[in-house]
Amino acid sequence: MTDLSAVLDRADQNLPASLERLFGLVRIKSISTDPAFKADCRKAAEWLVAQLTELGFEASVRDTTGHPMVIGHHPGPHADAPHVLFYGHYDVQPIDPIELWEDDPFDPKVKDLGNGRKVITGRGTSDDKGQLLTFVEACRACKEVHGNLPVRVTVLFEGEEESGSPSLKPFLEANAAELTADCALVCDTGMWDGDTPAIAAALRGLVGEELTIKAADRDLHSGLFGGAAANPIHILTDILAGLHDETGRVTLDGFYDGVEETPSNIKAGWETLGRDAKSFLGEVGLSIPSGEKGRSVLELTWARPTAEVNGIWGGYTGEGFKTVIAAEASAKVSFRLVGQQEPAKIREAFRAYVRSRIPGDCSVEFHEHGASPAIQLSYDSPVLTKARNALSDEWTNPAVVIGMGGSIPIVGDFQKMLGMDSLLVGFGLVDDRIHSPNEKYDLKSFHKGIRSWTRILAALAG
Repeated sequence: MTDLSAVLDRADQNLPASLERLFGLVRIKSISTDPAFKADCRKAAEWLVAQLTELGFEASVRDTTGHPMVIGHHPGPHADAPHVLFYGHYDVQPIDPIELWEDDPFDPKVKDLGNGRKVITGRGTSDDKGQLLTFVEACRACKEVHGNLPVRVTVLFEGEEESGSPSLKPFLEANAAELTADCALVCDTGMWDGDTPAIAAALRGLVGEELTIKAADRDLHSGLFGGAAANPIHILTDILAGLHDETGRVTLDGFYDGVEETPSNIKAGWETLGRDAKSFLGEVGLSIPSGEKGRSVLELTWARPTAEVNGIWGGYTGEGFKTVIAAEASAKVSFRLVGQQEPAKIREAFRAYVRSRIPGDCSVEFHEHGASPAIQLSYDSPVLTKARNALSDEWTNPAVVIGMGGSIPIVGDFQKMLGMDSLLVGFGLVDDRIHSPNEKYDLKSFHKGIRSWTRILAALAG
């Protein structure tokens, strides 16, 4: 595709019709978690198949044990063209409490908020119907101008993302060969702000552990046994306190194996975003950063591993006072992982550390709560570089490469099961009220999102 401007012009001309198509999809009540809307979920899948077929995709509804998947394939210009897998989801969250909505959640409209800002209202406008249609409408503009797409495209739209994606892994396993591409494109994320696009290059992994330390065979009177009998609460809190040294680093053996320093140019870009400890922590009533000393809050939350105590209990916690030495004490601990840290090694290092601190006449039991590795797209990846440049050409401010403190399971599944890295580009904003009443999607996000994917597809075509 040589004439990018013509495709961008067509995307602009198509905007009124693109909006009508989004309205049509939003009107379908595809609430995946409520069995009452099972037929609506299928209706949404069939609606998407019809749109893809119209654009020359070989598209179909694929049944699962739950709500159906939508799969579409477009051959692109030739067999050797780059191949991308685009992922989105057509299901939405429930609308409760309905009385808090200003408008019917399934009767979308454009509202003028003043100051030149217009938004599209309705359930799913941002999460994820509006987002996935930015890509479909970009394909439409390409097809209408050039009669083809610049790359080979496979789309995967699922209908259970908002209810835990129970059918997704079995579907990926059964259809791995069909779905594998050069890279995945995921449009279920957001902008840094209304004028600054973002690419999420890193997602932290997670290890969850629960431990219970047992001492005496029953709760003890602290007057009779205090000072002589082991107190599991003392043992537990000492263990938890020892997880960090005076500089905030985690003390487990080998914990930082596989953790790399963030490139200086990436950190320099983060410093321009205006997110310091005061502004970040001030939103929750704090001001002094914790964690490793000498690192910014963005580096701490996006690019560094953590050990956090999420819950602790033991002894008497009811009303009044009871002077006992508890027989046991428990805690829940989680580790956020980055880079190439291995979840199994982190779990074993933690258990070995705890066992080394248990007195000979006491014991410890562990219960695991899941594990997933971190996701890291190389900061100098050609795909990331092309997308970053394309986004920077479209928006007021250059695109920023960010990390995300949490995880997006589908990205890990693509990497683990299909061997693909994912490019996370989305156009949602923090005030889109996803999962809440009065969800909205900025008209600017929808329009420029279409133009952005048009540019990215052209850039990926080389």
